[in-house]
Amino acid sequence: MIKWIFAAAGFFLLNRSFMGGILGFMLGSFVENYQRVLGRAKANAHSQGRKFSTEDVFQYYQQRSSSSDFPTMLMALSAAVMKADGKILKSELNYVKTFFNQQFGPQFSGSHLQTLKQFLDSDNIPLQRICQDIQMRMQPAVRTQLLHYLFGIAKADGDVSPPEIRVIEQIANLMGVSSVDFESVKNMFYRNVDSDYTILGIDSSASDDEVKKAYRKMAIKFHPDKTAQMGEQYQKGAKEKFQQIQDSYEAIKKRRGMK
Repeated sequence: MIKWIFAAAGFFLLNRSFMGGILGFMLGSFVENYQRVLGRAKANAHSQGRKFSTEDVFQYYQQRSSSSDFPTMLMALSAAVMKADGKILKSELNYVKTFFNQQFGPQFSGSHLQTLKQFLDSDNIPLQRICQDIQMRMQPAVRTQLLHYLFGIAKADGDVSPPEIRVIEQIANLMGVSSVDFESVKNMFYRNVDSDYTILGIDSSASDDEVKKAYRKMAIKFHPDKTAQMGEQYQKGAKEKFQQIQDSYEAIKKRRGMK
């Protein structure tokens, strides 16, 4: 219950920001977790016939705590994509800074950039742990929208390279995003002759009826209303994806002479 109270408070205090809700949820989860840890630490000390101390709480929590705060997780994923092709570009850094400024406003500070630098300098970003944490905490629509952000970083220099695609695909798999959803988002940024079909989650051999059915399914699945609670930048990405679905369907209809 506490985490939901904090989530609602964060959502409204940060101007109805999705990120505010997420941060509030995580802070509330931390409070709940601390209360749980406190009780277990006391029981653990009692079972060993010792007097309970503050050190017991710290040690017990340190041994069991593995989650990061959401901005840190985003910085880690951002760094993984920025490093993928072996070159870290100013255009990519500017994209990340713009995104965080829009999401966090005054809460965005030099400490976030310092965190990003630490991940960029690191040879070991714990992608599996971070993605598993995101998968547990976030709905599928939000996880798919995160891919839009990561592809935005890759596309910031005007080109999405194969190494960047591989890293984002790895992240998608670790977050539990389906291959169809991954390919759909990827083809918004990395186009080929079959991209319009891929965006709809089908191949070029699909019948006209299958095309129509796939369009209706994707239009419902990725309608901007699905991410109405998210921040402005996420909303922008959701609207762009929905428009891509519309454009791809219209392109296929025109190519096939469908009505």
